[in-house]
Amino acid sequence: MMGKKLIAAACVAILGMYGCASNISPTSYSVGSVGQVNRTVAAKVISVRPVDIAGTTGAGGTAGGALGATAGSGIGHGDRANVAGAIAGAVVGAVAGAAIEQGATHQSGFEYVVQTENDNLMTIVQGANPTFAVNDKVLVLYGSPARIIPDPRK
Repeated sequence: MMGKKLIAAACVAILGMYGCASNISPTSYSVGSVGQVNRTVAAKVISVRPVDIAGTTGAGGTAGGALGATAGSGIGHGDRANVAGAIAGAVVGAVAGAAIEQGATHQSGFEYVVQTENDNLMTIVQGANPTFAVNDKVLVLYGSPARIIPDPRK
């Protein structure tokens, strides 16, 4: 009975981590961004480089460690065996949880170097869509997060 509950809890934790990946799309806005005025400047893309975006927060290792400690504490008979099982379970669970979180939150994106009309250089990392090429005209939207979008005035 304890094993089934533990497996169910592990499945919920793993599925929950898959929902933790940050939204890095330049086409998505948070509710707090609605009604905010941001500065926008015209620019041209001068460099594009694919990058890996890691979104780890440590929650996977923490959840895995707690789950592993709970599972490990039920191993063996007696206080010493339970404590040893809890410690070993916490270590194994934390390592497994961190690995699962890293896989669940990993995303691909691009690093763009853009040159503004007054020759300032800016570097912006954002999600893979939309994709821009060298010499594309874009607008840099200041804010949190900053982003680049196609310049409709082309």
